[in-house]
Amino acid sequence: MPSSWQATFISATTPNPGHPAPYFRREFAVSEGLLRATLSVTALGLVEPYLNGVRVGDEVLSPGWTSYKHRLNVSSYDVTDIVRAGANAVGAIVGEGWAVGRLGWEGRRNLYTDRPALFLQLELHYPERTEVIGTDNSFRVGTGAVLANSIYDGETYDARLEPEGWSEAGFDDSIWAPAEPVEWNLEALQAPAGPPIRRVQQLAPAEILTSPSGKTIVDFGQNISGWVRLTVEGESGRTVTLRHAELLTPAGELETETNRTAEATDRYTLRGGGVETWEPSFTFHGFRYAQIDGWPGDLTAEAVRAVVVHSDMARTGWFETSDELVNRLHANTVWSMRGNFVGVPTDCPQRDERLGWTGDINAFGPTAAFLYDVRGVLGSWLQDLAAEQTEKGYVPWVVPDVLPNPSSPTALWSDVAVGLPWTLYQEYGDLEILRRSYDSMAAFTRQVEALLDAHGLWSSGFQWGDWLDPDAPAKNPTAGKTDRHLVASAYLFKTAREMAETARLLGEDDDAAAFAALAGRVRSAFRHEFVAASGRLVNESATAYALTIQFGLLDDDQRQKAGDRLAELVAQRGYKISTGFAGTPLVTDALSSTGHLAEAYSLLLEKECPSFLYPVTMGATTTWERWDSVMPDGTLNSTGMTSLNHYALGAVADWLHRVVGGLQRVEPGYRRMRIAPQPGGGLTWAKVAHETAYGRVEVSWRIEGEELALDVTIPAGAEAVVVLPLHPEAARVEVAHGTHSWRYELPAGYGAIQGLTMDSSIRQIAADKTIWRTVAETLDRYFPGIPLDASAPEAAAMSLKVVLENLPGVPPELEQQLRDALVAEGAN
Repeated sequence: MPSSWQATFISATTPNPGHPAPYFRREFAVSEGLLRATLSVTALGLVEPYLNGVRVGDEVLSPGWTSYKHRLNVSSYDVTDIVRAGANAVGAIVGEGWAVGRLGWEGRRNLYTDRPALFLQLELHYPERTEVIGTDNSFRVGTGAVLANSIYDGETYDARLEPEGWSEAGFDDSIWAPAEPVEWNLEALQAPAGPPIRRVQQLAPAEILTSPSGKTIVDFGQNISGWVRLTVEGESGRTVTLRHAELLTPAGELETETNRTAEATDRYTLRGGGVETWEPSFTFHGFRYAQIDGWPGDLTAEAVRAVVVHSDMARTGWFETSDELVNRLHANTVWSMRGNFVGVPTDCPQRDERLGWTGDINAFGPTAAFLYDVRGVLGSWLQDLAAEQTEKGYVPWVVPDVLPNPSSPTALWSDVAVGLPWTLYQEYGDLEILRRSYDSMAAFTRQVEALLDAHGLWSSGFQWGDWLDPDAPAKNPTAGKTDRHLVASAYLFKTAREMAETARLLGEDDDAAAFAALAGRVRSAFRHEFVAASGRLVNESATAYALTIQFGLLDDDQRQKAGDRLAELVAQRGYKISTGFAGTPLVTDALSSTGHLAEAYSLLLEKECPSFLYPVTMGATTTWERWDSVMPDGTLNSTGMTSLNHYALGAVADWLHRVVGGLQRVEPGYRRMRIAPQPGGGLTWAKVAHETAYGRVEVSWRIEGEELALDVTIPAGAEAVVVLPLHPEAARVEVAHGTHSWRYELPAGYGAIQGLTMDSSIRQIAADKTIWRTVAETLDRYFPGIPLDASAPEAAAMSLKVVLENLPGVPPELEQQLRDALVAEGAN
């Protein structure tokens, strides 16, 4: 970043909403003896800089999206090799982007400025002087091929209108107009805190389809964020139109409903006269499918590529198992994170929203920090959050804040101000993360403390609750089974506890004592209001139990009782999901940590809707917003809010890394770890790897015959306690850096299928989900509505034979069908 600015923001004379993007240019001379040339550039909008006809840099969608009035990123490039002695030209195209175009489902525009504006400063360093070329009214402004551009709606480009040589010296810009200055606070300009957005991958078509209506549709095989690059040859004036979507209808036509009002359509008009390659510059889409109209001749796979676009983060986490459906579940989580880290951690990349919702990233934060190095992206985002919070007096529900109304404090959403810095500190072990966010963290916590009732509960005000609980009404996702203020008070206890520990770590002793007292007060109030002496909750939902167990709101004896009850609730649902944003990241942990590993695996591996694996069985390649975003018949769940690329419910991946893979952090930054895989669910192997601050950690376990093998690699400077899984003596070993291996016999009978008969108890049969489903469906055909609860106490003693003896008028074929069901599934 230059030490001072001599440039100003410039724009065209009048704003032209939805009209051609402005092209800016200026010529300048370079003398002999140049040592170095540096170009710094940003925009209100999206900018593509050029120098002597060369596109500068490989960033896209620059400068990204920040809280522009507080923080506007400036990219700097060494352009010494591009400039030359004599005449030169510098220029840029500026699109509408987030600053000018419409944002949000209300369709509002111009939330930051009324026109695209360019800021550019070129510094020419000579041995004894520095010359500066800065944007001012000496720049000329015109138009070119970019006729329209919108983040939501797409880009229209007419190659016939591109001024040849416009960014080179000698171009005739006499019909262009002088640029006009635009007022903007230059103190907001800063070097980027996070990585730039780049093209990171290209995907060839998986299939080119012809729909029943005769449309040409390209299936790229993966739902992504980005755009299509085309290579085409045809007559001048022909327009190729690309419409993007995440899904096809069951009939095979493009399904655009998940886009809502976003047109997601790019148009390219050919120049003619040869092969032309084009891709948009000022939009991006969330899509798997692209319908291509107007193509000259037959479309070939070589002619199109899907360009994957997101913040250029380093991958740091990997996971794989013997179960391909679980692998696809994890891959879907990774792809949803990639699709929603386009500068800002967003909810979705396809519709007329794409906002930095706080609740989504708060729920997903631990998973995100494991999979990628997110210090830059999320550190930058937290700076925006703090700036907006300071200005407005509250933590917005979306950051940057573009909502038309103020955001009231809410659990899981607003408390991201505390939860996310704490998550990042745990991952990276850097106290500066907490120090930078401390004022924001403390301000939020104190704000909510002032809202508590006389008993110490957060019992009033709007709350999102367990958002998108599958049992909530489709049009009211906040109306789940779990008391919203139970959720709020549970999360506030977690927040206050993290706040107290943060203050202690930073030496803020008075604050540490005050926040610890707040945590104690909220915990006491919560237990008085919601917890029976036995550990049972007055609000019996899976989310309520998961939060209460995982946040430490119970005594040890109560915790086990709560875990047992949670396991019963999960079993009663047939191991289908019954949690939303608040409960899903915690429910498998709440089960496995209270001795119910088998139930946690059953929940993970269930395939019927709603479940973790249902979307996978439906061909999903990213995580869905709703558990039933696509119905079993392939039709879209038409709720008006149905994205197929929403990472929040993929937060179960955190449990996969720590419990199935077995890699658990003991100290911030992974200086000390606990390696403790917990095999189950029929999995025969799993492996996890993570690039920590100390280096790469790898854990791999596999069951081979009657033996288990475990391999662990620990980086230098770190150490681990290894709990050998399924070891006959429950052995624990302390290890330092290096690679360590163990091999030993499994417990006798591990994994053996127990024979089931008509004399087996209901609970024994229900332990095998596949057999139980067949048995339950068979009974329901003959006795609809029979109250058969496998988790009830009597189920441990009542056999299937006894059930039949107590039913009136049992037809003789029913018992045989039940016996056949047991035998058909491999039982005796």
